Amino acid sequence: MDDKTPTEETNAAEASYWRENVRLLVTLMAIWFACSFGAGILFRDFLDQFMLGGYPLGFWFAQQGSIYIFIGLIIFYSWKIHRIEQRYHLDDDDEQSDSESEG
Repeated sequence: MDDKTPTEETNAAEASYWRENVRLLVTLMAIWFACSFGAGILFRDFLDQFMLGGYPLGFWFAQQGSIYIFIGLIIFYSWKIHRIEQRYHLDDDDEQSDSESEG
């Protein structure tokens, strides 16, 4: 038998939720850092031997690529955090549909 009180279960669920949330944020920020700083600055000389849209690839990452990747990461974060919230029953979609049906 599990002797946890409802408060302990809630605290454990909150801790798990925030652990997953922070892990996701750190991962996505590391990807963005690697693309913006790594591809745009550190590996620019190597990447400049390749062309994308008529521009050296390192220059493209520094000027546009990191922005596109950042937007993609925001979209991915939104999708993924929605799934995490559903797993921990923190999703507010059900609350919106309940309030719409009452009105």
